[in-house]
Amino acid sequence: MKNRDAQDPFDPAVFLANAGLGRKIVQLEPEELFFSQGDSADTVFYLQTGKAKLTVISQNGKEATITHLSAGDFVGEESLASIPGLRLATASAVNTCVALKITRKEMTRVMHDETEFADLFFKFLLAHSMRTQADLVDQLFDSSEKRLARILLLMAEFSKPGERDTFIPPISQEALAEMIGTTRSRVTFFMNRFQKLGFISYNGRIQVNKSLLNVVLLDQLPEQNSRKPPTLVVREP
Repeated sequence: MKNRDAQDPFDPAVFLANAGLGRKIVQLEPEELFFSQGDSADTVFYLQTGKAKLTVISQNGKEATITHLSAGDFVGEESLASIPGLRLATASAVNTCVALKITRKEMTRVMHDETEFADLFFKFLLAHSMRTQADLVDQLFDSSEKRLARILLLMAEFSKPGERDTFIPPISQEALAEMIGTTRSRVTFFMNRFQKLGFISYNGRIQVNKSLLNVVLLDQLPEQNSRKPPTLVVREP
């Protein structure tokens, strides 16, 4: 690690908030691309404000949304692989975004020289890996209704402490259906039920209420919430 004047310690937050050598601040409008699937992986983006999404396109042209990203997330971390390759997905802005674009060279340097930054980045990678595993478990074992509840909560950032009921970025029901692996008609049915039960509100934009957490955390679907626990019958031998 480099020797640094005690009066000028390295601050990861300052580094990620400002342009400098090997990094610049960019603004993207809704649907504008950070990068496309198949592009050279040579930069990493740090999302300062706004929300973004990752999508992939299959060989037959079918598009699927992998995940949504919000302020504080890195985008394009695959560019730090030991052998630079190609982008595996497309990253695009969901709403107006401001991001710090960092070259692969500068990202590698600061991770090597600054342990505080390396710690921050590795924590992001670990959280990202855990979320990917949770997404896989979600797809394998949970119902499509519970998967929809989880996606809405993630988009509303209820995983962050202190968050209040909040609006999510504009998203079509077709996109939600792709993310949870079901049909648009099923998403419409679930969304209408969530609204009727007070889990979400809709007035031009979708507002997710904290009560939706009951569907995920308590592992109970709406019909089950009003049922009494089953009575255990013990038979005489």
